[in-house]
Amino acid sequence: MSIKGGGFQKSSKPTDEVPTSSLADIAFLLLIFFMVTTVFQNDRDRPIEWPRALAAQKIDEKQKNILNIWMERDGVVYINDQAYSMEQVTTVVAPLYAESERALVISIRGDREVPYRFIDQVQTALVSAGVVRVVFATQLEQTMQRERR
Repeated sequence: MSIKGGGFQKSSKPTDEVPTSSLADIAFLLLIFFMVTTVFQNDRDRPIEWPRALAAQKIDEKQKNILNIWMERDGVVYINDQAYSMEQVTTVVAPLYAESERALVISIRGDREVPYRFIDQVQTALVSAGVVRVVFATQLEQTMQRERR
């Protein structure tokens, strides 16, 4: 014996709304995913002997507005952890400086034993690239940065 009509009724009706009950969970999981998979590139420190200074001024710029140029004793120049020759410094720095709308600060980080002629060549290349703001990193500045952290 079967009952006609059964007494069962459909409890939910189709709606045109998007269910939002799990939307916060999905957004939180996406946030965690992007935080875990994002990699930030840090500049590699080069083993150099820092020049000494009696006084130094801390650079109050965001890290993205500072371009570190590392100079080795043999005249090799590193920009963004890539080795370049002296002739390439202008062609590498000029577009970066123009892209930053002239807000980029160039930090020359050279060993104490780097011959002055290499420092002068880099300065000349930076002038021809149109760079206005150049600083020289020293041992005192490094001490100030370590204390700040």
